Amino acid sequence: MSFEYMSQEGYDKLVAELHQLESVELPQVREAIAEARDKGDLSENFEYHAAKREQSRLLGRIRFKQKVLANARVVDMSRLGTDSIQLLSKVEMTNLANNARMTYTIASPHEANLREGKISINSPIAQALLNKKVGDVVEVKVPAGLLKLRIESISQ
Repeated sequence: MSFEYMSQEGYDKLVAELHQLESVELPQVREAIAEARDKGDLSENFEYHAAKREQSRLLGRIRFKQKVLANARVVDMSRLGTDSIQLLSKVEMTNLANNARMTYTIASPHEANLREGKISINSPIAQALLNKKVGDVVEVKVPAGLLKLRIESISQ
């Protein structure tokens, strides 16, 4: 069994998503199944089959989120250092090819969201950055080619 390390924010978000699935979406689907069943012949009842597929999809998502939460371990942010890059580090870096600056937070795969500036710890960039320090230059092989990044700062 492997643990899923994440921030308190990520954990709380997963709990809220699970609650939404279990208390709102699943009862709606069950109601749709009951309504479709009341219409008679189930063999040719499109609404019934669509609702059953949706119920199956929802139950799969619920089981997945329950499993993630069962293995989740919230990282104590106060114990994280800023001397090297690790999970939940906020990293400011410069792309040496075009001098573009970017800032990303290294997050668990379940919290990764590029629009929020959170990249998965499993991504090639995050893997290359792990355990590096301010001033280090890392080369990352990405689909677009080779990136050279200089680490400018590390924070929480």
